[in-house]
Amino acid sequence: MHKSPKDDFEITFFEGILKRSPKDTEVLEILGGLYTKDGRIDDGLRMDRKLVRLLPDNPTAHYNLACSFALKNKEAKAIETLRTAIDLGYTDKEWMLQDPDLKSLKQHPAFNDLVKKLSKKSLDQKR
Repeated sequence: MHKSPKDDFEITFFEGILKRSPKDTEVLEILGGLYTKDGRIDDGLRMDRKLVRLLPDNPTAHYNLACSFALKNKEAKAIETLRTAIDLGYTDKEWMLQDPDLKSLKQHPAFNDLVKKLSKKSLDQKR
């Protein structure tokens, strides 16, 4: 992962905002992504968990949490959380298939089942 002074600045900037507004979901999502990009997977996971607690019905929050679990090699939790994201309405199968954060899951049979579930949902919505 390529680290730049801009990344450090952004992390520091958004950490400052989060101290003043600890439940700002937009800041939590941004920081989660920045931490992950910076290789700070534990910090990203912490942000994603907090985001899911604040937005329990948000499919993207669950998807991002699943990515963090996958990066931590917690495959069962990642699959379970991806399933929740899909049940809540996550639909971007193409991104899920190419998302590098989910690389560790690509050969997992349950991951393939989720891809099939998304394909079926997509077909059902077109009818």
